[in-house]
Formats: sequence, C-alpha cells, structure tokens
Amino acid sequence: MVKNHKLLSQFERTQLKREKLTYLQSLKIVESLWEEGKSLGVLPPKNPLEGIETNIKLARALNKCSSNSL
Repeated sequence: MVKNHKLLSQFERTQLKREKLTYLQSLKIVESLWEEGKSLGVLPPKNPLEGIETNIKLARALNKCSSNSL
C-alpha cells in the first residue's frame, strides 16, 4: 500500500523525465498490457460500445469548456 502519494508521484515524474522510450519499446509495453488484460479476462470488452453515451457527453462538455476559455 502506498503511504506517501506525493512522494510516489514525484518519483514517477522523475522517472518519466529520465527514460525516453522508443516507439518499439512503447509498443511492447502496450502489447504486454493487452496480454495481461486478456489473461485476466477483462479484455477485449464484451460490449465495446458500453458507456459510449457517457464518453460522448463528457467529450462535449470538455470541448465546450476548452472553446469557452479561449
């Protein structure tokens, strides 16, 4: 369990600044995460469009806010 979230966040930001991944390294990570999701039975989703209405409403709200702030 993480007891100091601020310290962990700072560590993660530092690591991200140090490590520059190539496209192939990033692709390998994504593929590994996909395989892990499949082994856990959560990927691929049973219904890929489930919750799409919520995503569309959120996107509209965010787009409206960003266009109003300009």
